Amino acid sequence: MSTTPGGPEYLDTTGPADAAPTNDNRKRLIALGALGATAVVVAGGAWAATSFFATGSQPAEALPDSTIAYASIDLDPSGGQKIEAIKTLRKFPGFTDKIDLQTDDDLRERLFEEITKSGACEGLDYAKDVKPWLGSRAAMAAVDLGEDEPAAVGVIQVTDGAKAEDGMSKLVDTCGGGEDAGGEVGGWVVDGDWMVISETKEIATEVVDAADGGSLADDSAFGTWTGEAGDDGFMSFYLAKGVTKYAEDFAGMGSMMGGPSMMSGADTSAGPDEDCIAEATTSEEMQACFDEATDESSDDTGSEEVPPELQQLIDDFDGAAATVRFDDGAVEIEYAMSNYQEDMTKYMESDEGVSMVGGLPDDTVAAFGLALTDGWGEAMLDYLKTTMPEESDTIDEQLAELESETGLSIPADLETLMGDGMTLSLGSGIDPDAIANGGPGEVPVGLKIKGDADEIQAVLDKIAAQAPPEMAELMQVTEGDGYAVLALQDDYRSKLESAGDLGDSEDYEKVVESDDAQSVLYVNFDADDDWLVRVTEDMPEVSENVEPLSAFGISGWVDGDVAHGLFKLTTD
Repeated sequence: MSTTPGGPEYLDTTGPADAAPTNDNRKRLIALGALGATAVVVAGGAWAATSFFATGSQPAEALPDSTIAYASIDLDPSGGQKIEAIKTLRKFPGFTDKIDLQTDDDLRERLFEEITKSGACEGLDYAKDVKPWLGSRAAMAAVDLGEDEPAAVGVIQVTDGAKAEDGMSKLVDTCGGGEDAGGEVGGWVVDGDWMVISETKEIATEVVDAADGGSLADDSAFGTWTGEAGDDGFMSFYLAKGVTKYAEDFAGMGSMMGGPSMMSGADTSAGPDEDCIAEATTSEEMQACFDEATDESSDDTGSEEVPPELQQLIDDFDGAAATVRFDDGAVEIEYAMSNYQEDMTKYMESDEGVSMVGGLPDDTVAAFGLALTDGWGEAMLDYLKTTMPEESDTIDEQLAELESETGLSIPADLETLMGDGMTLSLGSGIDPDAIANGGPGEVPVGLKIKGDADEIQAVLDKIAAQAPPEMAELMQVTEGDGYAVLALQDDYRSKLESAGDLGDSEDYEKVVESDDAQSVLYVNFDADDDWLVRVTEDMPEVSENVEPLSAFGISGWVDGDVAHGLFKLTTD
C-alpha cells in the first residue's frame, strides 16, 4: 500500500487494484475524498451543534481490534452538545459572518455546496445522490494488517447500504473522473451500517473480515483508554500500544518532511534537487522533483535505528485517548495517556502548587502553579544523561564549570529555588503604554514560593552576582504568609504577601479541575477590565472576536500509571 504523506484514499467499483493509483488519479479524486469521509469529519464540529445527541453505533464497531490509531467524529453524541456548540460558536462575530449557522441547517448540504461550487462534480445532486445514504458518524484509522506499514482506512456511517453503493459509484463517476480516470482508483466495502474505504477494495475487504474476528469497539484497551478520557464528546482519538511497532517509520518521517529525524538523532534531511526545481516547467514536473526526493529520503531512513533509551520509553507506552466536547458554554479537550515516564512523574504528584494558585488574589489575570518533591533535580539530571548517554560526560563538565563560575550547587540550589511549590502569576493593572515606556518594572508579575525565604535569597544572591545591576535589584525576596515572594512591582508584591481567594472564584472553578490537579495554568480574560480586549483595541476584528472569551484552564495530574490533562475554555 502507498503511504505517500498527504495522499488521499481512493475509491472505485471495479474491484481490487493491482497497482497504486497514478498521481493524476490522486489529484482527480481530491474532491471525491472531501465528499466522503473528509466531508463528514470537516463538518463535524459545526454539525455536532445542530442535532440532539443519542448514544448509538460508533465507527469503532467497523474496525478490527488491530487498529493502532483512530480519530472519530460523532455527529450525534449524548446530551445537548449540539445546542451548546451552536450557542457558543455564534458568540464570535467571525464565525457568524463567515458561516452563520442556524440550528435547523443541514450542515452536510452546506458543506456539499461549498465543495462543489467550483463545478468539479457537475451533475451531482446532494438531495438525490448523497443525503439518502450518508449517516452522522465517521472515522479515520490506521490498521495493522500484518504488513510493513499500517493500512489507512476511512469509515462512514450509511443509512441505506444499497443507496450507499449507488451513491458512491455516482461520486466516483462524477468527481473521480469515471472512465477518463485511466486506471484503478481505490475501493470500498459496505458492511451493514458502515462503509469501509481504503486504497483498494482488497484492503477494505481485509479490514472488514478482520473486524468480524474482533472489533475495536470490543477491545478492552480501547474501552479503558477512551473511558479514562472522560465523558463522551463529538470527537475522540485513540492510540494503541501497537502503534509503537512502527516507531522506526515515525523516526523516518522527520527526514521525509525535509529535516533531521528527531528520534534517531541523525541528520537525514532531504529536499527536492534545486536543479530539478529550476528546470521544472509544469506542476507535474515540480511534483516529480518532490516525489524523487521523498523516495530517496525513504531509502536513506530505511536503516535508521531508534536509540535504546527512546526505545525503552516506546516499549513502556501502553496507549492514549482524548475527547473533545462542548459543555455548559465551554469547549473541553480531555486526554489520558500512558504514564510511561514514571521515574520522572513521581516527583510531580504534589498538589501544593495548585493549592497556592487558589490562594492568589482574586483579580489575578494569569497564573501557573506546580510542585516538585525532594529529589527531582538529581532525577532530572539522571534522566538527561540516560536519554543522551553520549553527552553524559559533557553535561557533567558543563555543570562543574557553571558551579565554579557562579558558586551555585546544582541541582541542590535549583530545588531550593522551586521550594515545595511555586506559582508564577500576572496581576491586574496591565498598561501596555507604561510597560513599553517604563520597562519590566511596570509589569505586575511575581513568583510565590513555599520555602525558606533566607535560603532562597542566598541562592538568588549567587545569581545576582553574575547579573547586571538593574537585574540584581529585582532579585530581592520578601516573606509573607509563610511564603517567599519575588515581584517586579512593589504593589503587586504586597498583594502576593497576603492570602487571596482566587480558588473560590466562579471563573476559576469552571476551568480548573481543582480536586485532582497537580499542575495548573489559568487565564482570566475578563479580569483587569477585559485586558485582552483592551490590548487588542487597535485591531477591531481581533478585539471583537476575543471579547466573548471568559477563562481558560489547563489541569494536569497523574493517577498511577495514567497521566491526565484537561483543557477548558469558557465564554461569557
